[in-house]
Amino acid sequence: MIDRNIDYIIENHFATTKTALLLTGARQTGKTFAIRKYAQKKGLDLVEVNFLADPEACNIFKDVRNAKDILQRLSAWLNMSLVPGKTLIFFDEIQRCKESVTMIKFLVDEGSFLYALSGSLLGVELNDIRSIPVGYMSIEEVYPLNLMEFAKALGVSSSILETLENSLNDCKEVDDVVHKSMMKIVHLYLIVGGMPAVVQCYLDTNDLNKVLLKQKEIVSLYRWDISQYDKEKKLNIKEIFDLIPSELDAKNKRFILKNLNEHARFTRYEDAFLWLKDAGVALPTYNVDEPRVPLKLSELRNLFKLFLNDVGLLASQYASGMAFKILSGETTINFGSIFENFIAQELTANGFPLYYFNSKKQGELDFILEFEGEIIPIEVKSGKDYERHNALKNVVSNKEYEINKAIVFCQDNIKKNDKVLYVPIYMIMFLKNKKDTTSQNIYKIDLTALN
Repeated sequence: MIDRNIDYIIENHFATTKTALLLTGARQTGKTFAIRKYAQKKGLDLVEVNFLADPEACNIFKDVRNAKDILQRLSAWLNMSLVPGKTLIFFDEIQRCKESVTMIKFLVDEGSFLYALSGSLLGVELNDIRSIPVGYMSIEEVYPLNLMEFAKALGVSSSILETLENSLNDCKEVDDVVHKSMMKIVHLYLIVGGMPAVVQCYLDTNDLNKVLLKQKEIVSLYRWDISQYDKEKKLNIKEIFDLIPSELDAKNKRFILKNLNEHARFTRYEDAFLWLKDAGVALPTYNVDEPRVPLKLSELRNLFKLFLNDVGLLASQYASGMAFKILSGETTINFGSIFENFIAQELTANGFPLYYFNSKKQGELDFILEFEGEIIPIEVKSGKDYERHNALKNVVSNKEYEINKAIVFCQDNIKKNDKVLYVPIYMIMFLKNKKDTTSQNIYKIDLTALN
């Protein structure tokens, strides 16, 4: 059974609070499985209501007066007794029953049971989900397996990962045998990706053909979701979704609207882009016109790259020979789109908003991060010429930007040249922007002068 970060998040949630837990994220990222796994581990009775499989279950919430009414109806619906203190009630596919979200406040207040919720396309169908019900529901987004989860699933020990992180912190070369082994894991991850069902298929069979079939099933499922959307806009969404692989394979990787049709305008397609973002299917990376804090102020919403939510799904849509070339570690071929999609995916899971920088005078940076109050330019290099990066050199040397550090992710070992740190691409897993909720940040204002 694959060990995942979300498992610890779920366990910590129910150990520290009685509020409901809502898991969001794209389809096939393992939300439902994670809840079932938690209930089994804790020996809880799992009461599962799936509103997609059983639409009439929404009647449980129709014209109810209080939590007691809901629980009585739920017990009758399932034809079973609910045991207080030993039952986890799980509402799945809640996008098909908005009332389940609205009424969770009363159920949590009643206090006899634990509650979990999950669903797909929540960003699309429940746009106000993050504002209700305040104080009664915590929200966690579930992503595909990241590289660290994938490495652990393959059997890489925590001590090895700790050693790698120390190498990064100390700017010390990784042992050559370990480095080459980790690069093999990266190459495999670029092909398999992080969708749980796909990863499990690989672990069970080691058969990349079966992996590819599983990936194509998920891509087909995404296309089916698109086909169920608004009749007037679904064609726009499908056009964009199908164009992502070829756009990323272009020289500058920026999404060019004219490739949809000659007269395409952003205003016409904006809702379609937002649908793919809100559905968790695509990761837009917006252009900023200046590498300064805060990046949000210089964001250009109509200039962006569009990555897929899973690098394995992207790789599955390219030529079949690409998998072999990546696995063989060829450095003479440009796999830029695959490598950049991987970085975008890791940065997203690690809490970073995605931006890139482009200037006619200075060139283009693959990514640009705002980290601990500073700007960090990022370049991603899949080939041997990873030390050639004119745009990075221009930005770092521009005194107006006050750049103290830049990172080039490559396939080689760690080394540093002035402000530029060259690191193996697998070390992206240690670059995290998640806030430490266990620490304190206390500020007390001094009002002595007003007393």
